[in-house]
Amino acid sequence: MPQTVFPAAGTMFTPSGFSPHLASTCSEADPEEEESPKEARGPGACLVDGPPITSASLDTLIQHLVPTADYYPEKAYVFTFLLSARLFITPPELLARLCETCIKQQQLDQSPLDTAKVRKFGPKILQLLTEWTETFPTDFREEKMVGLFKDIIHRIAPCDEAYWKTLNQVLQTLNQKLAAIAQGDESIVKVNASSVSDKLVAFKTKPPPIQKDMLSICNDPYTLAQQLTHVELEHLSHIGPEEFVQAFVQKDPLDSTQPAKKKQRAQVIEFFIDVARECFNIGNFNSLMAIISGMNMSPVSRLKKTWGKAKTAKFFILEHQMDPTGNFYNYRTALRGAVHRSQTANSIREKIVIPFFSLLIKDIYFLNEGCANRLPNGHV
Repeated sequence: MPQTVFPAAGTMFTPSGFSPHLASTCSEADPEEEESPKEARGPGACLVDGPPITSASLDTLIQHLVPTADYYPEKAYVFTFLLSARLFITPPELLARLCETCIKQQQLDQSPLDTAKVRKFGPKILQLLTEWTETFPTDFREEKMVGLFKDIIHRIAPCDEAYWKTLNQVLQTLNQKLAAIAQGDESIVKVNASSVSDKLVAFKTKPPPIQKDMLSICNDPYTLAQQLTHVELEHLSHIGPEEFVQAFVQKDPLDSTQPAKKKQRAQVIEFFIDVARECFNIGNFNSLMAIISGMNMSPVSRLKKTWGKAKTAKFFILEHQMDPTGNFYNYRTALRGAVHRSQTANSIREKIVIPFFSLLIKDIYFLNEGCANRLPNGHV
């Protein structure tokens, strides 16, 4: 579970939220327990000043997500928990427990409702559910999720009809996002299907020379690097944080062996070296690594005489930047520089940073494998 800073102001966390009136109970706790505040012991755990809590029971963490009339969880916690909780509980189950807790705490199953209390609570639950739909819209592909959302709003709507209007706006935006994601998924399927079809045709017919096919269409490395970056960004825009456990994307090796003459093959190699350099300058490390990998594939690397005619000094520099030695130390240094540039950039072009995707997935995988998801005491 990623480390999240819990609010600490001498308060006590109870099933009813954070209650400052119970601070004295925490101060009377065993001194030895106060010295080790790293773990929350359960739904009634004391949250005192000290190191951030790194584990707690799932019930406690869910309770910390529940807003009240006087409390709303930190935005960083909302994102972290909604992302990480799916390792232990499905999104529909989590939303069901969230709504159930809200109904009990706010007495939304009783009539008449406490209008003043609900009007304080209503905007907070709406904000939480809106953040959920904006950050993880694919969770709401399930009808059960939307049904739970509508149910909790139906319970508070009698106190303020504006809640229905807000709900309709949120659902409209959500449907637009889900439609865009579905369209992106369909386009990827079409691209993959087209790629398979092209391969089948290639087996039957002799493909045109790559020099005529590529250089005659685009002979500017910077332009091609920009187009590759647009393609990468288009695909990445449809991937949510929760989807980073998907399989690595397989990329076809760069085939520059089509031109018959060594000079033509050397021109194609030099062209893609320049494209790789522009990808590096833009901050598109994923396309950069794809080109370098293609260059190092056997059908290309074995062309010793062709490489002898090409100007390869820039390629070796780029290879050095993506050298896997030291767990890709050079690449990680360049990536940090690109991220820093992005944070201080004024133009959209300078804000672009596309990491080497396969390594990113690998890092996330080992980060998850190296962290204990559930401790012996049941905490997460």
